[in-house]
Amino acid sequence: MSHKSFFATITAAVLLALGTAGTALAGTTAATQSTAVTKGTTVAAAAAATAGCGKAPTLASGTHSIASGGQNRSYILRVPAGYDANHPYRLVFGFHWNGGTANDVDSGGTDGYNWSYYGLRRLADAAGNGTIFVAPQGNNNGWANPGGQDLTFVDNMLGQIEAGLCVDTDQIFSTGFSYGGGMSYALACARATVFRAVVVYSGGQLSGCNGGTQPIAYMGVHGIGDPVLNISQGRGLRDRFVRNNGCTAQSPPEPRSGSLSHIVTAYSGCRSGYPVVWAAFDGGHTPGPIDGCNCDGWRTWTSGEAWKFVTQFQTTPPTSPSPSPTASPSGN
Repeated sequence: MSHKSFFATITAAVLLALGTAGTALAGTTAATQSTAVTKGTTVAAAAAATAGCGKAPTLASGTHSIASGGQNRSYILRVPAGYDANHPYRLVFGFHWNGGTANDVDSGGTDGYNWSYYGLRRLADAAGNGTIFVAPQGNNNGWANPGGQDLTFVDNMLGQIEAGLCVDTDQIFSTGFSYGGGMSYALACARATVFRAVVVYSGGQLSGCNGGTQPIAYMGVHGIGDPVLNISQGRGLRDRFVRNNGCTAQSPPEPRSGSLSHIVTAYSGCRSGYPVVWAAFDGGHTPGPIDGCNCDGWRTWTSGEAWKFVTQFQTTPPTSPSPSPTASPSGN
């Protein structure tokens, strides 16, 4: 992942997108009660195999093209080493930010493999339990989703991947930073019965919210000093699924400015299988804050927390990898 100059570029690009798109962004405030410990409960899910199971794969790692909505779109696919056609795999989408690319997500940028797919690919490999990753490429390097065209793109990718590879349809996830977080939120709204959970890093309502009335497991990560998408916008995204998931209304604790720390809160009272987690940190617009410094990188705590959130839905508890430092909450 790139460092300060990289995120300065993201800041400028997102501000430009907000100015031209005229997207209405809203935040709401929850009330009362808090907890600073994420749940470690494993939610069992039976593997639901796709048409690609039990036969030779028709897709391999690399860049793929697909016709979607009258356009030629592309995505990068990462198939696990030692792929087994009889094993249904978890599938994780990684959406890039405004001005970013699918290659940035897949390659990990200047941090390379360690930050590939926001650090989740490294943790999946360390766990050894197999995950297929896909990095879609947005039109004009963004996710404006006009007329739902990016939702259709995701539908088409899923159709192609599920036909060509063995995927567990109960283990499909979306992650994304900034504009990519907005796209993951749009999927949570419109494809809650397709995706098991989403992880939104520093997101806002940038790609719309068609539907938005069904429950889906939701994790939001946001900086209290975000100058691009104010944390109130991230809270608003979160609160939709606090309501949809039947969670107890809370005002989760957030670290004080200058603490260079983070606090992770798991909401109580949520419907079984539909947790909501909120991770607030003292920092700006980044998916990779590091406690104790005004810096970011692959050693962030966010990848470990996101991996823990995603893997809680499998039948067999995941092997604990050795993630980067500070995977546990830090104090105010």
